[in-house]
Amino acid sequence: MMVHDVKKVLIAGGTGFLGYHAALKFLSEGVKVDAVALPREIDLSGWYPEEIGIRFGDLFAMSEDEVAALCSGQGYDTFVYALGPDDRVVPKAPAAAFFRDKLVVQSEKIVRAARRAGIARAVVLNSYFTHFDRLKDGVLAAHHPYVRARVEQEESLRRLGVAGVFDVMFLELPFIFGTMPGRLPLWKEFFLDAFAKYPAAFLPKGGITACIDVSGVAEAIVAAARNGANGRGYPIGRENLSYREILELMLEAVGAKKKVFAIPAWIAAIGGRAIDRNYRRQGREAGLDHGKLMGDILAQDFSIDFGRLSCDLDYPGLGYAGGRDVRESIRATMAVFRQAK
Repeated sequence: MMVHDVKKVLIAGGTGFLGYHAALKFLSEGVKVDAVALPREIDLSGWYPEEIGIRFGDLFAMSEDEVAALCSGQGYDTFVYALGPDDRVVPKAPAAAFFRDKLVVQSEKIVRAARRAGIARAVVLNSYFTHFDRLKDGVLAAHHPYVRARVEQEESLRRLGVAGVFDVMFLELPFIFGTMPGRLPLWKEFFLDAFAKYPAAFLPKGGITACIDVSGVAEAIVAAARNGANGRGYPIGRENLSYREILELMLEAVGAKKKVFAIPAWIAAIGGRAIDRNYRRQGREAGLDHGKLMGDILAQDFSIDFGRLSCDLDYPGLGYAGGRDVRESIRATMAVFRQAK
C-alpha cells in the first residue's frame, strides 16, 4: 500500500461538524489546511483555529469554472469533500430531486473542478448505507431516495478518478457522535424528540448499527488522504451498538427516566407511516421512507466487522485507531443539552 505525502489540504465544508474535526486532525499532523466557508457562515472568531485559511464561497451556487479557480494556485494536493445533507434533513417534496441535486449533481461539479485544478487526491464523505446497499443487492436504494442518491454519488464520483493522477476515495460513515463549538448536535432533535410526548420509547427488535465518535472520523479522513486507494469505498466505525442501547444511553445522559421497549418491525412501521403522512401534509418528504425504514434498517444488523475489513483485499485497512470510546461520546454529546437548559 502506497503512502502519500499530504502537505496542504482544502476542505469543502471545513467549518461544519466533520470538516472542523478533520481540519484539527490535519493540523495536529503538521499539514497545512484551508477551508471553504459560506460568506454568511457563523462567526468563527474565538474558536476556529487561526492557522486554517478561510476561502469564502457557496460551492453549490458557484459554476464549475468558479470552483476550479478557487481550488487553483494554492498548492493543494488533497481535497476533502464534507458537504451535503444527511438523512436527517427533511426537504420539500420530492425528496429524490433534492437529494440527487445536493449529493450527486453538486458533488460531481465540485469534485470535477478539484480535478481540473490539479489536486491529486480527493476524500469524499459518504454513508454506510452504500455499503449495506451493496450487501443487500440494491434494496435500500430502491426504497429510500436518500440511499439512492448516496449510491449514485459514489458511482458518479468514482468515474472521475484516475489512479495515480486523481485518486478518489470514499468514507462510508455510520452513526457519528460528538460536539463542536457554536453548534448543538442534531441527535436530540432527530432522535430523542420523536419520543418526547410519550411515557416510553419504542424501537423495532434486533437493530444494530456501527458507530463512531467524530474524532475517529477525523482520523479516518487523514488516513484515507494518505493510504486510500482510488475508487475504494471504506466502511468505517469503532463499535457496533444496538439502537436500544444507543437510545438508553441518550435518555440517561439527558436525565430522562423513560423505558425503551423493542417491538416487531411491522408494528413500528405503522408509526413510521404516520410520520410520513404528517410530512406530506406539510409538503415535505423524508429521504428515508419511515414505513420501510423500520424493517429495512432499524430492525437489521448494520454492524461492521472491523477486524475482517482491516485484512480484506477488497477493503484494505486505512490504519486509523477509531477515536474516542463510543459510549463516552454518546454521553458527552447528549450532556450538551443538559448544559443548554
